[in-house]
Amino acid sequence: MAAAPRHPRVLMLPFRAQGHVMPLMELSHRLAEHGVEVYFVNTDFNHARIIRAMEGGGDQTGALLAGIHMVSFSDGMAPDADRSNIGKLSEGLPAAMLGRFNELIRSKEIRWMVVDVPMVWVLELAATAGVRVALFLPFSAAVFAMRTHAPKMVEDDIRDEDAICSVNINGHACPKMPAVDAHELPWSGVGKTPEVRRAIFQTVIKTGAALALADSIVCNTFQEIESEALALIPKTALAVGPLEAPKATPAVGYFWPDDPVCLAWLDVQAPGSVVYVAFASLVVFDATQLQELADGLALTGRPFLWVVRPNFAAGVGDGWLDEVRRRVGDGTGLVVGWAPQQRVLAHPSVACFVTHCGWNSIMEGARHSARFLCWPHFGDQFCNRSYVCDVWRTGVRLCTDERGVVTKEEVRFKLERLLGDEGIRARALSLKSAARASVAGGGSSHQNLLRFVNLLREQ
Repeated sequence: MAAAPRHPRVLMLPFRAQGHVMPLMELSHRLAEHGVEVYFVNTDFNHARIIRAMEGGGDQTGALLAGIHMVSFSDGMAPDADRSNIGKLSEGLPAAMLGRFNELIRSKEIRWMVVDVPMVWVLELAATAGVRVALFLPFSAAVFAMRTHAPKMVEDDIRDEDAICSVNINGHACPKMPAVDAHELPWSGVGKTPEVRRAIFQTVIKTGAALALADSIVCNTFQEIESEALALIPKTALAVGPLEAPKATPAVGYFWPDDPVCLAWLDVQAPGSVVYVAFASLVVFDATQLQELADGLALTGRPFLWVVRPNFAAGVGDGWLDEVRRRVGDGTGLVVGWAPQQRVLAHPSVACFVTHCGWNSIMEGARHSARFLCWPHFGDQFCNRSYVCDVWRTGVRLCTDERGVVTKEEVRFKLERLLGDEGIRARALSLKSAARASVAGGGSSHQNLLRFVNLLREQ
């Protein structure tokens, strides 16, 4: 029998979306700093995007720490296939990838897999390949606890098996969670068709089975803000967040290159003046909503940094964006294709964060005392908004009109309210202190990271 590798070797398996790749890449860096060797698996399609972003990011070009190996496999789809169709992509991944995973595990003598929750189908390899499994939660502990309660919700008619929401679960199955209406449950609105939404909900129902197969659970949160939610998970979870890119190494894992102009532009803005607007990688606006947002930012009279990625708008030509850039060409605002978000949020000129409330953005904002203007769209984002606005009280929610549109007046009014509330500022600073203390030496997340590293070393 071959001797065990000198350093523990881990297979890191993120789902193919940006919000899943980034936190697992950040966890990979944390593990590599402690001598763990990581094999980070992307689809060929995403691997190519990440390499292009690393090579094209100006002074933000990323670099991997020694001990992190980038690996890619086919996703089983044609080169021109629609990879925004989560259902189609998900159903083809097992057939395309399982055999390759097995080969990699055996050839590299890997003893552990860190598996993103949407990739739990790979757990069938655990027994046959002789590997142990750590389940990674790409969302809050509260959302995962809700997933574990999903069968009980069906049993109690809170949700039916077709994933149709019917009543408010506030105080029913999960009384210690942030308040979330039934039509805003974490799996609601994910998927373009009823068939895909039904398949996604059935995956949620299987969360308990995946949990039973996992040797450990790791999550990007910290004990001080989610102690009650962590207690509701039926297996001990190691909270190691907020995860963040290493300071000495620019972020790796973005699908688009950072625009190097934005940090220099922030340097010449007044302290606490800039409205930062970013909606991550999946949110898409139509022409009406896009125009209202642009007009609302202009009405505030404040400088703004707005991230408009290539696929952000539906039914809007390049001419519209060029016009916006011309309108703010006097320095009032800056529109970029992608930004190094963690460095932006850390910049002293940033006043607040207009966000879709993705969990990574919430954790990054918490670490940098961000005040949030919350605009969730689907999935776990509504639960995250509830944390921000109702539990921590570090943000304000945007509301739609009868057309389902957030108007320019709403944007202006809520920004003024957010930035004029000294209580929100104070609570955001307090949250920052708690977040940083958790990852510092001796903090709760730092201790949990060391526990996880020691577990990996057990082989």
